[in-house]
Amino acid sequence: MAAPQYVPVPLPRKPRLGEAIPPARPWRATRPADLAHGQPVGLKLGRPGPDQGYALVLARRFDDRLQLAEGEHAEDVVAGCLGVALNRAALFGRAPVIHDLELAFTLWGFVGDAPADLVAFRKPLFSGAAHHYWEQRAIVDIVPDETVRLTPAEVRARLPEWRTLLGQ
Repeated sequence: MAAPQYVPVPLPRKPRLGEAIPPARPWRATRPADLAHGQPVGLKLGRPGPDQGYALVLARRFDDRLQLAEGEHAEDVVAGCLGVALNRAALFGRAPVIHDLELAFTLWGFVGDAPADLVAFRKPLFSGAAHHYWEQRAIVDIVPDETVRLTPAEVRARLPEWRTLLGQ
């Protein structure tokens, strides 16, 4: 509680006026690991985005909806499609949402009916993807940014012509 103005305050308890802090000096990225020109972009480099771990929580919502072919494993499918979903979220500059994963699973034919030639194309790509980072990156790099910008409904409608969606 504040004391009235007429109550004397001992000298050590009076507020002290500190020294003025000078403005900060300019800083430049001169260390070898500093990214002077921003995040590099290109094949196998990925695209960083916020809160990417949340996509793993969202991916579990598709466990009962995934339609796997003979010899495909759910952990490989999730690992491969997760990168596509995270790429989409980061492209829009936000954290992943359920629509990112829906687009990725739909694009590769794991949700809904997939054409037989798409299943034959995806099987070697996703085989062992849960254990190999470079295979996950290859799956992500196949999908062009134009496809990633589509809505899940647009991808579902264009799935019979899946080669155009993947730039093949």
